Amino acid sequence: MRNFYTVVLERMNTFTEDFATEPYETGWASEAMFFIRVHEMAGSKVELDSVVQVSADGIEWIDEGTSFLMMRQPGNSFVKVTHFGGWLRLRNELSGSNPKVKVTIHLVLKE
Repeated sequence: MRNFYTVVLERMNTFTEDFATEPYETGWASEAMFFIRVHEMAGSKVELDSVVQVSADGIEWIDEGTSFLMMRQPGNSFVKVTHFGGWLRLRNELSGSNPKVKVTIHLVLKE
């Protein structure tokens, strides 16, 4: 039987500027999926751009190359990641005028 684990990185949190999720140690896993649920979006021409980042030590971060499609309205989205080393997180950039988003972000890991 394969092991799996789901962690909630952000739960119904509201952001008005760029943010990164808490880093999560993932060295034991062979597969990862990030899920983002945008509950609310406010402002003018607001966009949320989310990029997977990797780290060897959980301190210094590098873009992994996987990114979400640009999110412009409330809804659900996910990406799959493999070959990611010891740590993962999401880097999130908000654009538009007076951006405000409420999101829930999950990381699902599988051995």
